[in-house]
Amino acid sequence: MTQWYLQPCAEVNVGAAEAARQRQAQLTKPAGSLGQLESLAITLAGLQGRRLPAVDKAWITVFAADHGIAAAGVSAYPQAVTGEMLRNFAQQGAAIAVLASEQQARLEVVNLGVVNDPGELPGVRREIIAASTASFLQAAAMEPGQLEMALLAGRRSVERAVAEGAELLICGEMGIGNTTSAAALACGLLDEPPGRLAGRGTGVDAAGLQRKIDAITAALAFHGGPHTATEWLRRLGGFELAAMTGAYIAAAQLGVPVLVDGFVTTAAALAAVRIQPEARAWMLFSHRSQEAGHTRLLQAMDGEPLLDLGLRLGEASGAAAALPLLRLACAVHARMATFGEAGVSEA
Repeated sequence: MTQWYLQPCAEVNVGAAEAARQRQAQLTKPAGSLGQLESLAITLAGLQGRRLPAVDKAWITVFAADHGIAAAGVSAYPQAVTGEMLRNFAQQGAAIAVLASEQQARLEVVNLGVVNDPGELPGVRREIIAASTASFLQAAAMEPGQLEMALLAGRRSVERAVAEGAELLICGEMGIGNTTSAAALACGLLDEPPGRLAGRGTGVDAAGLQRKIDAITAALAFHGGPHTATEWLRRLGGFELAAMTGAYIAAAQLGVPVLVDGFVTTAAALAAVRIQPEARAWMLFSHRSQEAGHTRLLQAMDGEPLLDLGLRLGEASGAAAALPLLRLACAVHARMATFGEAGVSEA
């Protein structure tokens, strides 16, 4: 199979960004007084190739998958929760379902493989790879073919979003054990010790946190290195982590800006950038998670989060909470009067 994820990304429209910057300079306010609301509008203008950007059509994909490492007791919840949450998504009972509905954002859920498969559910796509990844304590989490399938699942989600006219992409995840997988992947990519990047995830106690750290430490020793980003992803990642990695790269290739969620999604974003560095220009960062290693991941990507609300749920909930800020930035940019229009004296 051709390595599509190594193909070039779309170029940012520098002219549109400059036109937006010039408009900002003419609006009835002191220069820079709206802070990130100004820079967001300028950045989105460059990414969307238009002086007046908009994010009215937001597309959210939540990828769900189970992890073999869950058997090591690294989560406060049983592995059955992943499949049970798929039912909750279908019934519109999950946080992200409420947040998406409130903002008229399109939500799709993709089942990549769970141990207690609930079968066909309304609003849930079935793109099953396997019931779970392997435990990365004894083997690579994914076979090469499974990694390719997961990356492609991410790309297909972006293609669906583009076909529907999406102006912004948000990825989310659901999978018991995935903060352990994300922390392990981040340790491999950044060559950092597990104690710095592993956090409490679903709320494990001190003993549970130590089990996570010990599992990641053992996995890093087992898999050795250094490895390429793709290989780290195959060895330590999950189906949903790989799908998000593929989605972030595909979005950049197809010219769709992405709003990155929390710790797990940022680990996937880091993998995407290590595989295809041009993808970084297409990423905005929604919030700083309460998860211990998220600040380090943001630093590694030079990412400035919009919010810091102590969130640690995942599901794309933090990105959905930040979506109104992007919409407000676009609205102010488009609808504020200029000094000339308002008859207001300039500085």
